[in-house]
Amino acid sequence: MMGRLVERAQLFYEFSLERHMPAEHLLRRLDAALDLSWLRAELAPFYSAIGRPSIDPELMIRMLLVGYCYGVRSERRLCDEVHLNLGYRWFCRLGLDGAVPDHSTFSKARHGRFREAEVFRRVFERVVGACMGVGLVGGEGFAIDASVIEADASYAQRVEGPTLPPERADPASATRPVREYLAALDVAAARVAGAVDGMDGQDQPERLAAEPAPAKSLSLTDPAAAWTSKGARKASFAYAVNYLVDLKRAIIVDTQASPARWTEEVATTALMIERTRERFGLQPSRLAADSAYGSGRLVGWLMARGIEPHVPLLDRVTQTKGVLTRAAFTFDRERDVYICPAGHELATSGHVAAAGFRQYRAKPTACGPCALKPRCTSGVARLIGRNVHEDEREHVRQIAGTPAFKRSTRERRKVEMLFAHLKRNLGLRRLRLRGPTGAGDEFLLAATAQNLRRLARSLAAPPPASATAPA
Repeated sequence: MMGRLVERAQLFYEFSLERHMPAEHLLRRLDAALDLSWLRAELAPFYSAIGRPSIDPELMIRMLLVGYCYGVRSERRLCDEVHLNLGYRWFCRLGLDGAVPDHSTFSKARHGRFREAEVFRRVFERVVGACMGVGLVGGEGFAIDASVIEADASYAQRVEGPTLPPERADPASATRPVREYLAALDVAAARVAGAVDGMDGQDQPERLAAEPAPAKSLSLTDPAAAWTSKGARKASFAYAVNYLVDLKRAIIVDTQASPARWTEEVATTALMIERTRERFGLQPSRLAADSAYGSGRLVGWLMARGIEPHVPLLDRVTQTKGVLTRAAFTFDRERDVYICPAGHELATSGHVAAAGFRQYRAKPTACGPCALKPRCTSGVARLIGRNVHEDEREHVRQIAGTPAFKRSTRERRKVEMLFAHLKRNLGLRRLRLRGPTGAGDEFLLAATAQNLRRLARSLAAPPPASATAPA
């Protein structure tokens, strides 16, 4: 006969969340790898000594990490999931009866105490430190890359040109992302003014790329986001998530949000490398990257700090347009001149252009009657641009075919794998938070989740056979 499910009321229940959690569950591994015992002490100065007790900050951090580990980035939905899921309750130390905080609590904490104390970066760095403690970070080779993440900005809510309308740019009524954008403009203006006034390099932020061209379009809701066609859509406002990755076990040692522009992505390289050296004492002997990072400024900056740049150069030697290339000219280093195939000299005034090139020009009287002129130039005289870091670029050309360079080329694919996991598994294809700080918060939480998962797997892995074999 057909059975029927009958709900039987029971007066007493005996249930243990601890026994309910499987021994090999990911959350149990994450809990063993995560240490937040320091959090309350660091946040204590940002809380009042009197008044009603607040929501435990450790609870909010644990809930956010659960959300990013499982691709639940909506805080409203996260609260519902934690309320219903017993595994999430166990990880967040809520028990069966613990109250889940309201979703608005996260916004208040994130825009207030958490950002003032840089909590998300502190959590990220603690996890990186734990990865270093168990030997997941080698510190010998790093890789850097960026991936485009669509901003929370509508295609329709934009203005053409590099400036916002006056009513939107009023600081008194502007939204938080607009205020951040205006503050960044003030910093950039101060940097330019300082350069004009002769401020030295210690007073100036390191810039590895030329200043970007004025924006063609600005978003009214998030003007710091860049208008780009590099993302999933044909054109959208977006940010770039920049990862600096240790190549031993693909641990993210630093991350930074930037507008989705090539110049900004390259400029963050110095920031992340210097911050990693200051926070963890790590400086790699080699850096792997794709050709987008092959500018002379970056190559020169790396080699000045003892870092071997395993980076394909940005070189246009094949774009000859039917004329003799620079390779046909001989450079006389002692005299600082180029010698053309016909034996004429190309001298320089010594002026370095903003793009980092020094121009060498032949005399019109030498080029005019020259038989090679139709193959050399269509102008009055031949011009050659030489990068101020051409010696460093020549060094990169010499090591491009070495086994170490080829190894770095293979290993930097680990960064692409992290981006694929970020978008496919963690669901970070479009941002929910606006402004550079909002994008930075999301990228830090996502990178923390990725490192924490890798750390948890390493702690749960059995020791190698050589370590357990009898003597």
